[in-house]
Amino acid sequence: MSYLVAPGEGEAILMGGLGVVHKLSGRETGGSFSVVEHPIASGVLAAPPHTHEREDEFSLVLEGEIGVQIGDEEFTAGPGAYVLKPRGVSHTFWNPGPGAARLMEIISTAGFERYFGEIAEVIAAASGGPPDFERISEIAGDYDLTFHMDQMPALMERHGVELR
Repeated sequence: MSYLVAPGEGEAILMGGLGVVHKLSGRETGGSFSVVEHPIASGVLAAPPHTHEREDEFSLVLEGEIGVQIGDEEFTAGPGAYVLKPRGVSHTFWNPGPGAARLMEIISTAGFERYFGEIAEVIAAASGGPPDFERISEIAGDYDLTFHMDQMPALMERHGVELR
């Protein structure tokens, strides 16, 4: 086990406009939490509005600005801002631009970090076409994650972002 994760280290999984870089997994933390970094391209909705039943997520904005919706509240968070996305509450986030954004996300408890690798496989299997949304829904269900797709069109129009 390494006690240092240097800048630029960590397994990188790219998923369209949202990147995932694994920094710490539940293996290194005894299952208590995991840490990932999310680089987010300008104009990208990072994920459809969704609710976690098992995890809380804590984000620290490292660079750029992100738009956030938690429940019915929307706000913009810049470098140094912390954002709490509690389990059981619908949330999403996006990069309104114009430049890149990056955040560090602490996920408690650990385990959800594996979701990103499973989704990346589905996206890669699509070979540039639309991914198998039925399979994505099955994977989400395995993690007690519920998408709220009905909220996406208005949110994307309101903020000029797209899901890539």
